Parts: sequence; C-alpha cells; structure tokens
Amino acid sequence: MTRLRKKAFIALFLFTLFIFGTMMGLRTLKPSDGFSDLAPGMEFGGEGPDRRRPVPNGVVVSPGQSHLSDTKVVFTKSDRDYSIFYDVHIFYYLWYGTPQMDSKYIHWDHVLVPHWDPKIAASHAQGRHTPPEDIASSYYPDLGPYSSRDPRVLESHMAQIEAAAAGVLVLSWYPPGVADNHGAPTEDLVPAVMDAAHRHSIKVAFHIQPYKGRTDQSMHDNIKYIIDRYGKHGAFYRFKSSAGQILPLFYIYDSYLTPPETWAELLTTSGSHTLRGTPYDGVFIALIVEERHKHDILASGFDGMYTYFASNGFSFGSSHQNWKAIKAFCDGNNLLFVPSVGPGYVDTAVRPWNNHNTRNRVNGRYYETALQAALSVRPEIVTITSFNEWHEGTQIEKAVPKKTLTRLYLDYQPHRPDLYLELTRRWAEHFNKEKDKWLM
Repeated sequence: MTRLRKKAFIALFLFTLFIFGTMMGLRTLKPSDGFSDLAPGMEFGGEGPDRRRPVPNGVVVSPGQSHLSDTKVVFTKSDRDYSIFYDVHIFYYLWYGTPQMDSKYIHWDHVLVPHWDPKIAASHAQGRHTPPEDIASSYYPDLGPYSSRDPRVLESHMAQIEAAAAGVLVLSWYPPGVADNHGAPTEDLVPAVMDAAHRHSIKVAFHIQPYKGRTDQSMHDNIKYIIDRYGKHGAFYRFKSSAGQILPLFYIYDSYLTPPETWAELLTTSGSHTLRGTPYDGVFIALIVEERHKHDILASGFDGMYTYFASNGFSFGSSHQNWKAIKAFCDGNNLLFVPSVGPGYVDTAVRPWNNHNTRNRVNGRYYETALQAALSVRPEIVTITSFNEWHEGTQIEKAVPKKTLTRLYLDYQPHRPDLYLELTRRWAEHFNKEKDKWLM
C-alpha cells in the first residue's frame, strides 16, 4: 500500500512538473512571421528615429468632433469614436469619364496594350474595351463606370476614404492642359477634389506624374503653381520635417527617369534653381524601383522614397523582403521610407500578356500580409495602392459581382463590397496604436 502511494505521489509530481514546464515554454514563444488576422502582439524589430510627424492644416471641425492631434482626427458619432489618420496615404486617380459628363468614355475604354515583342503580341487580344458592359478592369465598380467630374462620385469617394480611415488622398497630377496617353486633362478638377476632401477632414497631397517634357525646371514651375494655387486651402497637406519645418509633401512618380545631378539642381541647397529654403520648399519623395535607385535618390537631394507597386516581387522596391534593408538605408541617411501596400494586382484587362505579375487577393489575406510587412519596419507613413486604379486591379473602392455575355468580373465575395475599406480601417487603427508604443 505504501509503495502504491509512493508511486502515485511520484506520478503526480512528474505530471505537475510537465504542466509547469509546458506553460513556461509557451510563454517564451514569439508570434510567427506569417499572417495574423488582427496582428495581435506583432513583433517589431529595431528602433526607428522619430524624425518627422504629419501635421494637419486647417482641418474641418465636424459636428461631434472630440479630439485633434498631429497625426489623426477623432470624431464622435452615435455611441462610438472613430478616427482618420494622416499617416495613412492613399493613391487616387481622376482620369475616368463618361458620355453623360465628358461627352465620351475616358479610361474605361482603355486600349489593350500590345506587348513590345511582336511574336508575343500576336498571341493576345487587341483593340479596346466597349463600356459600360465591357470595361478596362477585371473588377466592376459599385458605382458603375463613372466620371471623375461627377460631384456625387467625388462625395461617395470621400465618404469611402473616410470610412477606410485614410487621412491623406494622394492625387495623381498633371500640369494644366496635360494628360496621360489615354486620358484628358484633369487639373481643372482639383479644386472640387480639395473641397470634397475638406468636407471629410481629408488632406490632399500631390503625386506628380512623368508627363512628356518633365524636367527639373518644369518641376520647379509645377511646385510653385501647386503651392500658389492650393497652398492656402484647408485640405492642402503639410508635413513636419526633422528640422521642425511644416512643409508640403510631394510624391514624384518615375523619378528615376531624371538623372540625380539634374534633380540636385532643384533639391539641394547649392542647386542652380533650388527650392530649398524658399517659400516653395517641401518634402519630396522619390520612387524606388531598382536597388541602385536608393543611392541616386540620396544624391538627388530627395527627402525619402516610396515603393508604389502592389505586386510583391515585381521590383526590388515593391518586394516585402527588401523593406528592412531599405528602411535601414533611409534611417542611416535621414530619409523617409514610405512602403506602399495593395490588396492585390491584376492588369490583364489592359495588358493581357502580363499574367505573371498577377497577385491574387485571397479574400483579403494578401493585403493584410502586405500591411503587416509594412508595419514591421516601423514607417512614419504607409501608402495604399490604391483607392481606384481599376486598370491594375489595386483598388480598395467598392466593387460588385458582374456577369455579361462576354465577361465575368472578379469581385470581393463572399465578403461585402466594402471589405477592403474595413480592412484598411482596422490596420490604420492598429498602425496608430503601434506608433504610440514605438514613441514611448
């Protein structure tokens, strides 16, 4: 009997020791590097310097607004608070048109771009799309093929961007009278965009496109034009620099097309027509595509770099695995690193030969994986590609199921049309909470 009790005691002791050891082991485990639905307890490596903070300028105080900080505005509606965040920027396009508003379809009828190799081009469809049933996108907008000139469309877009908690709309911009190869001039629409954004406490920054004849001198004129024309508007976005200056922020698309020594004439203090230290100074963010571009961007006098493309692996800059190294380079040279994330990528409605760059949305998981990768490098700003670049299938704007005699469009099912607006808000809120921890 005594021997039996002794064995029972030993067994109980060993069982207790096993449970204790298991619990201690579980406490030492870190979250994996893989996808996490809500990203609870994400591990962030390295301390990033607090160089710059976004500063809202002339924010509209909406009824019920309860708090305004340098990075967000908090509203109270019904029984809850919600915010929009000025460190979440979203790329926005104004190039769409319809017969009712523009006398013809614009961009929805985009041509099928032929491959540069005639042999490959011959094996793919040619021609152009025929809206409204056949549009130049793999998805179909909830609003249908719309006009960017329609005030109701602008209002709907601002409400959706506000719902997504993105505080800065980054407007694709061409100078007056200039357009992309497939569109029409849109600079005359900018005041309406600024006014609509202002009604929703959204700020507007400018994404300057590589129009024909863009030079350092024409860029000087563009910056002066934008600041003179829109700088006093309540929706005009400004950013606080490391020196404490509050300056406009500009994204420069395809900046690598201009040599560093030419940019330096505009963006360094010793440049022949420098913007530095003038009323037209700003925070200028260049596009990094190839690895060598980071050295060119530094030599050019830019203040930072962004990655734009939503296709992970498409370029050095857009590859999530490279962001830690790019961020380290930027930190070491007092530059901003602004990673760009997107919900997916599919441009075969305009480039039918480019299927190898398609990135499936996987019901939002691709987007959340990209957002987690961005937050893991502790950026000051995250950019979203895009709100409404429908041609490349990067939009987070509401989309609906659509089937015609000749087309079956992709959609967000089994989720609702606002899935990506909700995911963006969830991650914007998480980003804000994490930044508060980084700064403690």
